[in-house]
Amino acid sequence: MATIILLLRGVTPSGKNAVSMSRLRTALGESGFSRVRTVIQSGNILVDTDIPPRTVGKMVHNLIQSRLGPDLTVIARTGPDLEEALENNPFGSGHDISRVFFISFADPPPEEKVRELAGGDYAPEKLAFGRQTAYLYIPGPYGKGTLSNNFLEKKLGVRSTMRNFNTLRRLVAMSREPYTP
Repeated sequence: MATIILLLRGVTPSGKNAVSMSRLRTALGESGFSRVRTVIQSGNILVDTDIPPRTVGKMVHNLIQSRLGPDLTVIARTGPDLEEALENNPFGSGHDISRVFFISFADPPPEEKVRELAGGDYAPEKLAFGRQTAYLYIPGPYGKGTLSNNFLEKKLGVRSTMRNFNTLRRLVAMSREPYTP
C-alpha cells in the first residue's frame, strides 16, 4: 500500500467550494481508502491505497462532487513526487523560501507553452519548471505582480494548485509516518 497525497484546488471554509474535512474523511473511509488524514481546512489529504495516484485523483474528484457538492480539481501525488519537487527547487540559495510557491499540474502542460513561458521576463518575480511542478518566486505581495496559479492555468490551459514550502514539507513528512494500528 502507498500513501497518496491529494491536493484540492480552491477549497474554501464557506461558500460554493466549502468542503467539510470531517465529512470528506468519512466519505473517503467509506469508499475504501485507509488511514485517511487531512491537514486542517486546507484541502490537503493523505490516504493509503493500492490504486495508482492518477486514478485516486479522479475517484476523489467524483466522490467530492457527488457526495459533498463542489466540482474541485484534485491532484494526486506521492510523497516521493513532492519530495522531488522540494529537492529540485531552483530558488534555494539567495531566495526567501517563504516567497517560493510550488505549482502542481493536473495534467502535463504543453511543452511549447512551457518553453514560451519559461523564456519570459517577470522581474522581480521568477518562474521555472520541473517535471511535474512549476516554481514561482514572488518577492512582493502575492497577487500584485504577474505570476500566480491563475496566470499559469490560463497561459498553459491546465488546471493546477499551489502550495508553499512548509506545506509540502509537512505533507512529505506525514506521508513517511509509519502505520501504527
